[in-house]
Amino acid sequence: MTKQKLKDRHNTIKPYIHRTPVLTSRLLNEISGTTLFFKCENFQRMGAFKMRGAASAISKLSEAQKSKGVVTHSSGNFAQALSLAALSLGVKAYIVMPSNAPQVKKDAVKGYKGEIIECPPTLEDREQAADLIQKEKGATFIHPSDNLDVILGQGTAALELLEDHSDLEYILTPVGGGGLIAGTALAAHFYGNNCKVIGGEPFEVDDAYRSLQSGKIETNDTINTIADGLKTQLGDINFPIIQKHVSEIIRVEEQEIINAMRLIWERMKIIIEPSCAVPFAALLREKEKFKHKKVGIILSGGNVDLGNLPF
Repeated sequence: MTKQKLKDRHNTIKPYIHRTPVLTSRLLNEISGTTLFFKCENFQRMGAFKMRGAASAISKLSEAQKSKGVVTHSSGNFAQALSLAALSLGVKAYIVMPSNAPQVKKDAVKGYKGEIIECPPTLEDREQAADLIQKEKGATFIHPSDNLDVILGQGTAALELLEDHSDLEYILTPVGGGGLIAGTALAAHFYGNNCKVIGGEPFEVDDAYRSLQSGKIETNDTINTIADGLKTQLGDINFPIIQKHVSEIIRVEEQEIINAMRLIWERMKIIIEPSCAVPFAALLREKEKFKHKKVGIILSGGNVDLGNLPF
């Protein structure tokens, strides 16, 4: 993995993504005791950072692979990201979605011309359905987070953040499947100046925290968290990157996530989803660590169900 490879990938996907703004808030600086720079991926195309990874992965396929389409299994943001990226690049997208996926997410996938294949809501069923599409259609499977091309694409958000603010001392991201934090860690390693990367994770799904402790990929017994985007686990490709380049993971309570989400809605007047609030909640939980530091936070997405807010 080289610095140039990340830069090249950024140049490749630029036509398909927004360069999202970096916002600040004097009030949130006062509350946290630090200087915060929010990279607003909630303003990204399809509403989340995952557009970057999807565009990155599809752009690396051969023409023969592109002609047969791509397939993934996802109930949320990556389903939308792969559909829109595929549409932008003229590629067919097959999206395996569990039958209980929110209708609003299914509608979004259809709006981006993705073809939905519904399956029972278990990981085994999702994987079987995706395997079948690969065999029948010859489509290339793209994993939402455990794919190096996806990881490099996700890292371009932090790359842009560091281009704008090269003196950041920390960057915080949420941790779910591990693609965003792995990509962010590579960007900080190559483009930061002693910039540490820290993950935020709910206590309710703290598999990444436990994985760093044990040295092997752990799983969750329960997924009872409001941060619905963080219920997936790390993979064989992103875990070694996280082990090598991520300083630590801070766990937060459900109420801390809700409080952090509300603060950003109220003070910054922007919409973020619960998973997106987790790194800010982690910073507020351990204020002393970040006191008087310059901290970047990746606001990962804004695809929230407005009819089901936690406050």
